[in-house]
Amino acid sequence: MTAVTFRPKRIRVVAIPAAAAVAILFIVLSFGLKGNAGFEDARMSFQRGDQAAMIGLGLLLGLGILTFCRPRVVADDEGVHIRNVVGGYDLPWSVVRAVRFDRNSAWAHLELHDDEQVAIHALQAVDKDYAVDGVRTLRALHSAASDA
Repeated sequence: MTAVTFRPKRIRVVAIPAAAAVAILFIVLSFGLKGNAGFEDARMSFQRGDQAAMIGLGLLLGLGILTFCRPRVVADDEGVHIRNVVGGYDLPWSVVRAVRFDRNSAWAHLELHDDEQVAIHALQAVDKDYAVDGVRTLRALHSAASDA
């Protein structure tokens, strides 16, 4: 069987426009920073460096929001590769006891034989049927690997 890949869907619909909006907002605000803003005190003046810093901050915040689009799970007959918002795992199916998606859980989990759990942020409850199909596919791959 070829490798299957799952990525969260709904978070992209939210994160991409939000990142763009934050970056644009900071860029617009940076152009609103003018001279000494009517104050006589020279300590309150804004320079071009302040405007550049404001733009840079907006771009960094936008990129930070986009990290929520990072999760991905790739699985094949040999094992599963999970990339979450922070960190990732490469696991052979032999260390996985079960693929779980509990009723009130935000995302799916792999239950390992040493009683640890590994979150799969790519299969989120808000994606509903897509996440359920992903869990079913992972379960089928796990079952096929366990039977072999």
